Amino acid sequence: MPITTCVFDAYGTLFDVAAAAREAAKEPAFDAIADTWPQLAEHWRLKQLQYSWLRAVTGAHDDFWQVTQEGLDWSLEKLGVADDPALRERLLALYWELQAFAEVPAMLRALKDGGLNTAILSNGSPAMLDGAVQSAGISDLLDVSLSVESVGVFKPHASVYDLVGEHYGCAKDEVLFVSSNGWDAAAATGYGFTTAWVNRGGDPVDRLPWKPAHQLRDLSGIPALAGL
Repeated sequence: MPITTCVFDAYGTLFDVAAAAREAAKEPAFDAIADTWPQLAEHWRLKQLQYSWLRAVTGAHDDFWQVTQEGLDWSLEKLGVADDPALRERLLALYWELQAFAEVPAMLRALKDGGLNTAILSNGSPAMLDGAVQSAGISDLLDVSLSVESVGVFKPHASVYDLVGEHYGCAKDEVLFVSSNGWDAAAATGYGFTTAWVNRGGDPVDRLPWKPAHQLRDLSGIPALAGL
């Protein structure tokens, strides 16, 4: 069946999650992370994801903003800068102002011009997603931001992927699901979506029961995968 609906993970896929640490490191007040911001960004993202998985399997759900703060606190302590509340505050503020990757607006515009549905499906809370979409200036290129908060469990739980069909009334094989997380794209493959993994870092494929149908280095090839 032809693709009718393109659904995107948000953080790391449409929005550059390393930007908060990178931008803070440029400010004179936060020169403590001038050289270590890449490690900070990597630790922060990894802990954010790990805590979401642990909360999902233990039933201890909280919204993604709480998980984001907890991941940052661990990372700041890891790098020995946990005693700088101004740095913490600045990093969290910047997280609400993440920019989209450079190719995102044109890619989404091509999908909309081609008559396809476009949506976000994310662990992010509705407020976080709204802030990111507005900050990136792409609200007119997306139909909806679907958040895990409506089901109370993080990805890759199947009830999260169910949200797409519930919203659009489409079959699974009409959906192209796009994520920068290999595990997310793999789980969505197992769910029944056609999937694309945006593997910007050239990482190995995760050893899971399923594999993404497609791999890309950025999002510019998504319209072609969707049949445009």
